[in-house]
Amino acid sequence: MTKIALVTTGGTIDKDYFDALSDYKVVESIIPELLARIGSGVEVEQHEICRKDSLELTDVDRAALKACIESLECDKVLVTHGTDTMVDSAQALGDMPGKTIVFTGAMRPARFLDSDGLFNVGVALGALQSKESGIFIAMTGQVFTPDVVKKNRAAQRFESTSE
Repeated sequence: MTKIALVTTGGTIDKDYFDALSDYKVVESIIPELLARIGSGVEVEQHEICRKDSLELTDVDRAALKACIESLECDKVLVTHGTDTMVDSAQALGDMPGKTIVFTGAMRPARFLDSDGLFNVGVALGALQSKESGIFIAMTGQVFTPDVVKKNRAAQRFESTSE
């Protein structure tokens, strides 16, 4: 059985809607449940860095993310993250020799029926198991390196900047 480390930071993928508050809030990660639901067959070691919208992440949070990943014995790391600053955090990791790190997230909360979260997690899991070491972003059915990708807010997808 493949073992992966799941490192969560929050973001829309882990948001839920609280009717009484009329607000979305980042809550406990649903990703372990999604991995079980899709029958991934992976053993998951979970680490939570924070529960924040990615626009609220600080350099301190990114340093904590990097320190966590560096300390892991596991060489396959799935990072869930908000989409607005995902590229920034992936680039902030620098070089992580010997580790395959895949960032993913969602444009709509994974708890919602019309979410892209489950699909993105599936693509990320496939990338995590098929890619050699490096840092990648798995969104909208594609896998990118952080140096050639951007979020297209209007189109609600990630796109290559190298074309």
